[in-house]
Amino acid sequence: MLRNIRKFSKTFFARILLVIIIIPFVFWGMGGVFSSGNTNSLAKINNVNISTQDFIDHLNNLNIDEDTIREKINENILEEILTALISKELLALEIKNLNIFISDKTLVQKIKKNKNFLDENNIFSRTKYEKFLLSNNYTAPSFEKELKDNEMQKNLFEYISGGIKTPFFITNKTYKNETKKIKIKYINLEETYKSKDSYKIKEINSFIMDNKNDLKKDYIDFSYVKITPNNLIDSNEYSNEFFNKIDTIENKISNNVEFNNLVNEYKLTKNSVKNFIPINDEESIENIIYELRKDNNFALIDKDEYYLLFKIEKINSKVPNLNDKIFVEDVRRILFQKGKYEYNKNLLEKINKNDFNDNEFEKIADGDKNKIQNLTFNSIRDNKTFNINSVKIIYSLPINSYVLIADDNDNIFIAKILKEDFKEVSKTDKIIKLYEEQSSSSIKKNLYSSYDIFLNSKYKIKINEKTIERVKNYFK
Repeated sequence: MLRNIRKFSKTFFARILLVIIIIPFVFWGMGGVFSSGNTNSLAKINNVNISTQDFIDHLNNLNIDEDTIREKINENILEEILTALISKELLALEIKNLNIFISDKTLVQKIKKNKNFLDENNIFSRTKYEKFLLSNNYTAPSFEKELKDNEMQKNLFEYISGGIKTPFFITNKTYKNETKKIKIKYINLEETYKSKDSYKIKEINSFIMDNKNDLKKDYIDFSYVKITPNNLIDSNEYSNEFFNKIDTIENKISNNVEFNNLVNEYKLTKNSVKNFIPINDEESIENIIYELRKDNNFALIDKDEYYLLFKIEKINSKVPNLNDKIFVEDVRRILFQKGKYEYNKNLLEKINKNDFNDNEFEKIADGDKNKIQNLTFNSIRDNKTFNINSVKIIYSLPINSYVLIADDNDNIFIAKILKEDFKEVSKTDKIIKLYEEQSSSSIKKNLYSSYDIFLNSKYKIKINEKTIERVKNYFK
């Protein structure tokens, strides 16, 4: 690098509360904003109060930055954090009710066996542990409390789903559904769309007239200087003298010294470009300046091997004319994509309304039997021809269903499911273990969903919208 790189570092800790993931930031000093009394309550779980102080403590533990909250205030960031806090309190209440606990001895063993705190001989290192606490802004009590809470939550979920033994018939059903062979016939719709080159100038012009504002492009006039030691200090060395002059130029820009004055003062040769718009994605100086047009109209930027000083004098937003071949080609591309979208949308609507049948399928082939291809999937993981999401959709549908699917290149196809062939799994088959685990995971997922419903009925949650608004107003 030509200059010292300023390094910024922030530590982020992911805390998972049920299915809510919070990404932390840094926050301080909200306490004096709120009054005491009932207006201090953000939420209640049955008779358990969640106060603004609880919320502040939660924010402090998560390290929430005021600027970040302010930026995300209209995206319900505070409501999401409060939801996470309520989830945490719900779990704490359940843990207490079920008398789930972790002894200090068990907690010590968890810490001592953590591989992050082991030395090269796999022995617990107090130094590593303390370094971890310091580098992650933890105190020992706060880290140990968090570890204890996480372990008790883990034990709670194990308590809910523990002892599940998947019946063989469910395992067998999972095996059959995922390993069945499915035969389909399909047509590549790419061959049925109106081609990009078939759009005439009349259609292109009509589309431009209807979409003028969306099709406008910025044409810019600008001047720039590529600054090197050679043209700034008449040397090939990136010396202190060079960087001192660069710093001086930066200061003068900050003090509103004009571009041309800097060019004249340092006897630099400027390049001027008029009515510029990129024609490719190359990392050229002109393209770099164009990309910065909305951020800076006058700046000095470090490009590693040189410094780029530029001034954008004019930005003219207009619709290119039809003599611009690149623009016309772009419009053709837009029309082609729009045509594809409308065609696929109409097909999907017909399929969803059960208005699509074999006759419609044959019409797409337009009498050309070579357009109709056949394929047999060997399992739900057979994604050699179509992408895995399309394969999963096919495996979820009954025989004789029509469906739109895609390959890994985003080509779209219409397919019909023709036939299914199942095979059974033996209790002695080695592969059965895999499908037992999948079945068990599915049962646990349903069980957790039921448990979530149970919690919603067991605990009455009341949110104080007025207090939330007061918290939000603080950040605005």
